[in-house]
Amino acid sequence: MHQPDQPLHDFSVEGDASSAKVLIVTAVEAERDAVLAGLGGDERFVVVAGGVGPAAVAAGTSRALMNGVYSRVISAGIAGGFAGLAAVGSLVVASRMVAADLGSDSPEGFISVDELGFGSSIIQAEDAVSASLAGALRSAGLQACLAPIVTVSTTTGTLEGAQSLAARVPGAAAEGMEGFGVAEAARQFGLPALELRAISNAVGPRDRGAWKIGEALGALRRASSILPEVFFA
Repeated sequence: MHQPDQPLHDFSVEGDASSAKVLIVTAVEAERDAVLAGLGGDERFVVVAGGVGPAAVAAGTSRALMNGVYSRVISAGIAGGFAGLAAVGSLVVASRMVAADLGSDSPEGFISVDELGFGSSIIQAEDAVSASLAGALRSAGLQACLAPIVTVSTTTGTLEGAQSLAARVPGAAAEGMEGFGVAEAARQFGLPALELRAISNAVGPRDRGAWKIGEALGALRRASSILPEVFFA
């Protein structure tokens, strides 16, 4: 039986890693286009739109990994930000990717899959590289923090939901729908993963009119222009 902490495939880079590229996976084409614009045609990166939600994007990431040689994988896109931690237009680099709704409900509250003993809902990001990325973004004059990013299948739309999620994952700064899926696919191919999010809205009561998607995509584009110096300096 496959053990959860072991890769299913051994596609990790061996020998000369200089030819290995960085795979960046977004959910949708608008995010992919923002990343591509920031990279300015840098062929050391491959950028794909893998689909919305953890299942679709895990499948899309795996498909891409089967068809290339990569050193690491980045989940990138826009996301909701938790109040007081990640303002609209700012950036969050994941310290870890957390599948925040992977588990079971109960009369006593949510029980994570970790507590149930069925696996893990947490994938640690590539620590030193994630910290370096967050630092490079700040050095470039961008507002960025290093913090947990939660992955959910249903985004939060109420104040109560936001408070519950923040309590479940202390210190979480952003909420997305794909990070854990990308990271799980990378893990099963023996590769490290990172997550980069630009904040388009606050996590909490759903207010579509207050979303700043254009501003977030602009921040994602600017952040992407910093990636070559972090990964290939």
